[in-house]
Amino acid sequence: MKENTTKNKNILILTSDAGFGHRSAANAIQAALHQKYGDQCQAVIVNPLDDPRTPAFLRDSEEDYTRLVRSAPDLYSFGYKASDAEIPSTIIESALTLALYEVLGELVREHQPDVIVSTYPMYQAPLVAYFGLNEVCVPLIVVVTDLVTVHRIWFEPDVQMCLVPTETVKKLATKNGVSEEKIRITGIPVSPRLADNTRSKEDIRVGLGWDPYLTTFLAVGSQRVDRMVDTLNVINHFGLPMQMAATAGRDKDLLDKLNAIEWHIPFHAYGYVDNMPDMMLAADAIISKAGGLVVTESLACGLPIMLIDAIPGQEEGNRDFVLQHGAGVYVVKPMQVLEVLAHWMREDGRGLRAAAENARRVGRPNAAMEVAEIVWQAASQGAGSENPISDLRRTRLIDLLTRNQIKWDKKSKPKKT
Repeated sequence: MKENTTKNKNILILTSDAGFGHRSAANAIQAALHQKYGDQCQAVIVNPLDDPRTPAFLRDSEEDYTRLVRSAPDLYSFGYKASDAEIPSTIIESALTLALYEVLGELVREHQPDVIVSTYPMYQAPLVAYFGLNEVCVPLIVVVTDLVTVHRIWFEPDVQMCLVPTETVKKLATKNGVSEEKIRITGIPVSPRLADNTRSKEDIRVGLGWDPYLTTFLAVGSQRVDRMVDTLNVINHFGLPMQMAATAGRDKDLLDKLNAIEWHIPFHAYGYVDNMPDMMLAADAIISKAGGLVVTESLACGLPIMLIDAIPGQEEGNRDFVLQHGAGVYVVKPMQVLEVLAHWMREDGRGLRAAAENARRVGRPNAAMEVAEIVWQAASQGAGSENPISDLRRTRLIDLLTRNQIKWDKKSKPKKT
């Protein structure tokens, strides 16, 4: 593999806004690259599903995801599990290749990347097809953003690297055809600010306008989180000294409901925030659903997690990971919330501190820096000149694209610089 000695590197990070975790992981990688390599790299984040050239059914899929997981979780769970098999996933990958081949090809030609990082599973198959048919050699690195339960379309054997969060996901990757030498366990990237912090909780709370000395619970809500209001109402009436902060994301209805509560403890309500790392560093515990990113950030901060919701499919694994390591609890009824609070807060918060230590033990606050180093090395070394796909796969892809009247002419590949 010939090393690319060009000083400045163009890094293209592909993500999606179907859930906050994919975008947040991309942001963390970008921040780590800028912090570690500065002006030596230009890291750009793009969501191909926002591209007007992307078919409408995929452009709408992010909003459809939110509606489906809230209004029909059992249907979403059925679809997720039914598609996580060899034949359905092959059909999905073929459909994604047809839908995104030209869009992703245009992005490659436009950005001229030295490496591509994907934090979303829809892009691997179309990119590998584009590379193979057009003799384009760009390293493709996949960053998986769930801790345990991961759909097989994440795993593309012909990528350069597959970065996974846990040993469990590593086994899934090898089971689905990714060679072991391409897999690294890095954790899920979180903001470098979580690892770099040197301030005390008390100082951060003062900066946020919170009481510096009260035990602090931070609730992370959105349109995808159920039972948030009921849970916080129980805590509001628990009776011990504490304070509550809550973010509602872009869910204005949730924010209005939280502000309408008659609070008996200090309470701070927010909509969408861009200082979540500071809020987490100021908190003593988190209340949230079992999203891969919020769980990972909480563990990186050493925060116990009260999980109140888990989207069927990928988030159930995140929930189980937290429970198995003693880093949090899963509650679905008000009485369970009371039981957890009583356990955590007795003996001057002994239970809360024990759960925090368990969270800290499995957290990986430096994951983004580790990923950034791998990405930089790949950009510096290049992908080599070998065709990333087999002749048989190439023939099948040509047939698939030709039958659907999609241009794949290798003359459209980007010029080498």
